[in-house]
Amino acid sequence: MAEHTLHSIAFPVLDADQIAQLANCAAVAPKQYRNGETLIHVGDRLFKFFLVKSGEIEILDYSGDAPKTLTVHRTGQFTGDISHLTGTPAVITAIARGDCKVYEVSGEALRHVLNQCPGLSDIMLQAFIARRQLMRESPNFIGLRVIGSRYSPDTFRVRDFLARNRVLFTWVDLETDPQVDRLLKEFGVTEADTPVVACAHMVLLRNPSNQSLANEIGIHQRLEQTVFDLLVVGAGPAGLAAAVYGASEGLNTAVLDSTAPGGQAGSSMRIENYLGFPTGLTGAELTDRATLQANKFGAHLSIPTAATRLSFENGYAILDASGDEPVTAKCVLIATGAQYRRLDVEGVERFEGTGLYYAASTAEALLCHGRPVIVVGGGNSAGQAAVFLAGHASRVLLLIRGEDLNKNMSRYLVRRIEQTANIELLCTTVIRQMVGKGHLTAVEIANNKTGGQRTIETPAVFSFIGATPRTDWLSSDIERDAKGFVRTGPALAQSRSWGLARPPFLLETSRPGVFAAGDVRSGSVKRVASAVGEGAMAVQFVHEYLKEM
Repeated sequence: MAEHTLHSIAFPVLDADQIAQLANCAAVAPKQYRNGETLIHVGDRLFKFFLVKSGEIEILDYSGDAPKTLTVHRTGQFTGDISHLTGTPAVITAIARGDCKVYEVSGEALRHVLNQCPGLSDIMLQAFIARRQLMRESPNFIGLRVIGSRYSPDTFRVRDFLARNRVLFTWVDLETDPQVDRLLKEFGVTEADTPVVACAHMVLLRNPSNQSLANEIGIHQRLEQTVFDLLVVGAGPAGLAAAVYGASEGLNTAVLDSTAPGGQAGSSMRIENYLGFPTGLTGAELTDRATLQANKFGAHLSIPTAATRLSFENGYAILDASGDEPVTAKCVLIATGAQYRRLDVEGVERFEGTGLYYAASTAEALLCHGRPVIVVGGGNSAGQAAVFLAGHASRVLLLIRGEDLNKNMSRYLVRRIEQTANIELLCTTVIRQMVGKGHLTAVEIANNKTGGQRTIETPAVFSFIGATPRTDWLSSDIERDAKGFVRTGPALAQSRSWGLARPPFLLETSRPGVFAAGDVRSGSVKRVASAVGEGAMAVQFVHEYLKEM
């Protein structure tokens, strides 16, 4: 999208009729602010939305070395971005310039406007999305600073966690960034303290856990203590689809995930076969929009919150979650997906985060620019990773155990790989050894058919092999297949846990009122569109079950 077009979408001007419609829908009257008064402080939670009736509001970024003006809102323009709906802290400060009159709208009233005024909703949501994109792409917006080494697994973990949760941050690499010495001195830390997370002139945390980081920067939200109609465990495509359809149809819906929204699909840099997007879209774009939709309709998202145990009491499901109070629900949707298996190579765990990765996003691509890389796997995720990395690495070696790439990969991706000059396909080939001190430097590969071996100097291996379902938190009365995936459907009517006269619904597990969708479900089609469809379908069965209660 051209920059000027994106800017016009990000900063629209409402006409007099639209201003009157918004004020009427939100049931607010003009409010006066004096010159210099602060309307929004950076870090505020549940901050207000402001529509300018007269005067100006200056938007400032305080995250860098000196305050910067990002924009000035004038008559007919409004403040805000996606934080209004996600409940995350404000990333900017808003100050009245001159005496100004504004319509001040609470979060609840704003959600009412977005749901009841479609014309205004389209303008405002598109503006919120575009503003966040402009900040993310701007070289001048700093956000949080993460100071750490590219060879530190903890630095990678922190960066990966922030990137997956779409937190705006700038990475300062100890090895290459010219500002490192100045910043370490300014923050009063040493290399031994890193990774360090800082904001403006203040160190927030030294080598934090993901949970501590989420708590400190305000992205973790606890679920309220109530009985939810639907509790969705897992915020991948299936879980987010269920959240959107459940909340939009009036169900009191909660969603939790142990890491970030999006699941495996969230880290995909290009999905080209998703219905309605002929030019493709990234997993992050799909996740952002789905999360925004779920929040718009009033779903309650709690991330990062890990499910640790599922039990049942008096007909209700009780979910124990790490660090939070137990969550009670009438229905549960298991949508925790699956994770890629670890490579069967001795000592492989030493290189996780320092050369071995399970996703291929911009964060990982920065670490291997202009160098050869290896991608392992023959499915769509591996194919998408290979094509994306080919634009950054000097060469991509795609390793598969079999002899035919068409067996598990979509034809459009196979063609793309065949047409990309710097991707080399190596069939019947596996990794025998990974080499490096502190970080990966080389990999020994072998052809299982010919016996030939060779050593590839590389800083990165990307693994997309097999899948292990995330079901260790489930009770034994939720039946699983031999590989651990959750079984669903009418065939479970004879299960010892099944206590109803009717057979289970199509996506219902061996426990009435507990459903499964997406990659975690036994027999599911491992595609984004299929996961979204199952998540949406599950909501219909939830409605049917709730009628029985």
